[in-house]
Amino acid sequence: MRVSALLRAARHVRWYIRELTDETAYERYVTHARDRHPGASVPSRREFERMRTARQEKDPRQGFRCC
Repeated sequence: MRVSALLRAARHVRWYIRELTDETAYERYVTHARDRHPGASVPSRREFERMRTARQEKDPRQGFRCC
């Protein structure tokens, strides 16, 4: 197998894992916020994660808690 094919496969695996673990949620949020609200400030990654966790804990349908 060529090195370029291995690199391409590694990129696909990395993309899949990041999507599966929702690591790209903040990046998608920033893109959305800048497209829809260009003048608004975008929260930091830490603030985004806090807002996201609070929203998930508030809604029992999210399945965030086990009990």
